[in-house]
Amino acid sequence: MRAQPKASHFIDGRYVESKAGQSFKSIYPATGETIATLNSADEETINAAVESAVAGQKIWAATSPVERGRVLRKAADLLRERNRELSEIETLDTGKPLQETLVADAASGAECLEYYGGLAATLTGEHIDLGGSFALTKREPLGVCVGIGAWNYPIQIACWKAAPALVCGNAMVFKPSEVTPLNALKLAEVLIEAGLPAGVFNVVQGFGDVGAQLVSHPDVAKVSLTGSVPTGAKVAALAGEHLKKTTLELGGKSPLIIFEDADIENAVSAAINANFYSTGQICSNGTRVFVHTAIKDAFLARLSERTGNAVLGDPMNETTSVGPLVSKPQLDKVLSYMSLGQEEGARLVCGGGAASVPNFPDGLFVQPTVFADVEDTMRIACEEIFGPVMCVLDFDDEADVVSRANATSFGLAAGVFTKDIQRAYRVTDQLQAGTCWINTYNLTPVEMPFGGYKKSGIGRENGHAGIEYYSQVKSIYVEMDGVESAF
Repeated sequence: MRAQPKASHFIDGRYVESKAGQSFKSIYPATGETIATLNSADEETINAAVESAVAGQKIWAATSPVERGRVLRKAADLLRERNRELSEIETLDTGKPLQETLVADAASGAECLEYYGGLAATLTGEHIDLGGSFALTKREPLGVCVGIGAWNYPIQIACWKAAPALVCGNAMVFKPSEVTPLNALKLAEVLIEAGLPAGVFNVVQGFGDVGAQLVSHPDVAKVSLTGSVPTGAKVAALAGEHLKKTTLELGGKSPLIIFEDADIENAVSAAINANFYSTGQICSNGTRVFVHTAIKDAFLARLSERTGNAVLGDPMNETTSVGPLVSKPQLDKVLSYMSLGQEEGARLVCGGGAASVPNFPDGLFVQPTVFADVEDTMRIACEEIFGPVMCVLDFDDEADVVSRANATSFGLAAGVFTKDIQRAYRVTDQLQAGTCWINTYNLTPVEMPFGGYKKSGIGRENGHAGIEYYSQVKSIYVEMDGVESAF
């Protein structure tokens, strides 16, 4: 159970070490074993990464868009070829079951690289006829971009940030979460092998202080963060102080509304995906499940029955469907909310505590948990838990449930289940969320923009919209006649 990289950082096309940096460990959450030990970047390493990115970006920006696209598509092919290896590393780093990582991590990162690689040659400007004279526009890169990743989808997030940045001609310095530091280094290897010039994608490791130094660096033009709302607020404040362009993909407490005419089996499947996939550690999870009172009992009965089929066990076994939480602090947080829900008076339907898994006595496992009869004001219904804890709330009236669904400072995602397509669209049109699903949940194809309303974020990732946040438009006026002046 070792996944030790050649060195902690990847700068200017090669692995480098930062011996003066603070040492930290990557822990396998299923056993508590140390799988890698790395060093945080010191100031010299951070400056070297940015300096390398500045030089590499000039070369990359001068590369034709068609060639940029070719490099990204080649990288996508390499990720697919190495999917098993990368998935195993992701499972060791995060604890997510291999059943998931084989399809949802490096594989989705490859889709992102392929998608933006295919867009490369289409990133053109426009001609504006001004009646004799004319103007034209061109899309130009920002320069050096900083990406700061979260621990739940390490390589996917790295690709979601790198692909649009690189296709626009930028360089990126990426800082993974210190909890899951490994696969960003593998992505850097792959990009170099695919033909990316040295320095155009660098990886530096470390804690919040490293991220702060990157955000405030004078040669950095833009920062993109995936993380919690408190972290996002700090990054936004620091970026604003230095007038950096900013994209933030933050947390949520998303509603999933299930009307009385919904297909109950599909709705239960969606609720499971929206709460228990990745052990509930997904920012867009629909953790407030509003169920119409007419089907509440049937929904809860089937949900409880199917939740009992969850397989907690060895994450490396592809039959395991629920793995451990990512870290001990996360375990403690989730267990505290499970206790809080019972103290607040919610009815515990299933789960409610730590899980004992044979052969994994030190694993950070918890039971998939469902609370019913949850009130809107309960803390478990208001605060992001980031674990497998589902809150089921009752409703009878459409207008009322929409109002309650929107009564949150978050606005990342939402879902609606109904066979009435007019009602489905009418409701989603009123929901204050950046991504809405009808009769499904948590599907995020790269073709579709993703991002939040309100405190859930600023800007969008993926789709054509992603290009807007990694490029700037230059307008050029061309005078075809003489120039008049007052004197």
